[in-house]
Amino acid sequence: MNEMQQQQEKKIDGKAEDSRNENRPPLMALNHVSRLCRNVKESIDFYTKVLGFVQTERPQALDFEGAWLFNYGVGIHLVQSKEEDQRLPSDAQHLDPQDNHISFQCEDLEAMEKKLKEMNVKFMKRSLEAEDGTKMDQIFFNDPDGFMVEICNCENLKLVPVESLSKIKIPMDRHTPPMETNQP
Repeated sequence: MNEMQQQQEKKIDGKAEDSRNENRPPLMALNHVSRLCRNVKESIDFYTKVLGFVQTERPQALDFEGAWLFNYGVGIHLVQSKEEDQRLPSDAQHLDPQDNHISFQCEDLEAMEKKLKEMNVKFMKRSLEAEDGTKMDQIFFNDPDGFMVEICNCENLKLVPVESLSKIKIPMDRHTPPMETNQP
């Protein structure tokens, strides 16, 4: 540890804590992604049948049409758009990997590709090779409202903080909400 790093450490409640962490927000994990949709039922069908999400109960206090889905440690909240809503994608068929999207880690891209074909979902595949020779495969497709989804094996790429003093926080507990599994 260099002198600057040693100066940044201090004692708090009897244990050393890096002073760089004092102003970081106490975040744990991604909770949910919210998606506007033209038809909530169609979107429920897509996210449950194509991506394996599970519809969950939603607080009755929410006084607008929508649905909550959950799986893989993240929620998707579907919100019925207003008829005149201009925030939905205008071209539901357009696929551009550099456009806004949500991405899911996948353990078997071939099985996912087969499923998309069976369900007649138009998709685009691409493979990338990083500087160190690591390969990453991606599949892009749109949900019924034109929001792009990526399926990838991005775990192949090593996460390296750009700043040498930055720390990546990986939640090991408490990031999954309490749930009923409907299993005996």
